[in-house]
Amino acid sequence: MGFFERYLSVWVALAIVAGVLLGLAVPGLFQAVAALDYAHVNLAVAVFIWLMVYPMMIQIDFTAIRDVGRKPRGLALTLVINWLIKPFTMAALGWLFFQGLFAPLVDPQTASEYIAGMILLGVAPCTAMVFVWSHLTRGDANYTLVQVAANDLIMVFAFAPIAALLLGVSHITVPWDTLLLSVVLYVVLPLIAGFVTRQALVRGGGEARVASFVHSLKPVSVMGLLATVVVLFGFQAQTILARPMAIVLIAIPLLIQTYGIFAITYWLARRLRLVHNVAGPAALIGTSNFFELAVAVAISLFGLHSGAALATVVGVLVEVPVMLSLVAIVNRTPGWFAQPEQA
Repeated sequence: MGFFERYLSVWVALAIVAGVLLGLAVPGLFQAVAALDYAHVNLAVAVFIWLMVYPMMIQIDFTAIRDVGRKPRGLALTLVINWLIKPFTMAALGWLFFQGLFAPLVDPQTASEYIAGMILLGVAPCTAMVFVWSHLTRGDANYTLVQVAANDLIMVFAFAPIAALLLGVSHITVPWDTLLLSVVLYVVLPLIAGFVTRQALVRGGGEARVASFVHSLKPVSVMGLLATVVVLFGFQAQTILARPMAIVLIAIPLLIQTYGIFAITYWLARRLRLVHNVAGPAALIGTSNFFELAVAVAISLFGLHSGAALATVVGVLVEVPVMLSLVAIVNRTPGWFAQPEQA
């Protein structure tokens, strides 16, 4: 591992602190960056995420994607976790904590909104950052692409009815502009750019040239991740200081959900005898969230300053540091699984 990757947790911690301090010191700058927003997708954040996703897209070999169909267990595991387990465990934890354990600390209306925000996070599996986590665990790029594409396709049909069921409302309006723009920005465009780049590199020097170029982009990818963290925490610096107790209360069940879903998925991946570079991304995909979609729906249903919107924002804040801890677990446990050459 390179210098940046070896101490990535340290850099992220420093980026969190820097984001909060800068958000307090120069709030006007972050307000201006926040205004670069279309369909609840911040374009500055989109650029940084694009920098993270692009190197992995270069590694995708379209001629090998058909091989994914010969190993369907990893894909099946991801879909079962994301659509039959994760939304319901998130709802259960929300009700347990805010209708039970934390009920004396939060008024009933706010508690209901916190639960709603958590549910929206649970019904929105991640589209963009999944590629980053897979890349950091040396995941199978082709398999990860298929997993993300399958989730996005199911999300078009399943997000609204599952969210409506768990929220107890009759109808959920899916913000199609947010969903489609995110998929185009985070998947389609970097995939096209990666394909074009890969073709040029293969013609110029074969797979060795591809590997060398991807390796050279690792510092750029890490810087994109750190910039994303700074911006996200800078956006929410005022909220973090103004409502620290609310953030802590929401973060507790979210952390339990995140680590719990990861543990279940990783254990099942081992039981299914998945290879490590499929098992790791499968567990991470089932753990992370599509926060742009969750935030957009929370705002449309409950309002910009609602408890539901705050809950989705807390989901954004805890995701990167928590997911990096899970990446570390995956990278330390390859011996639990078969390796690709053994499969």
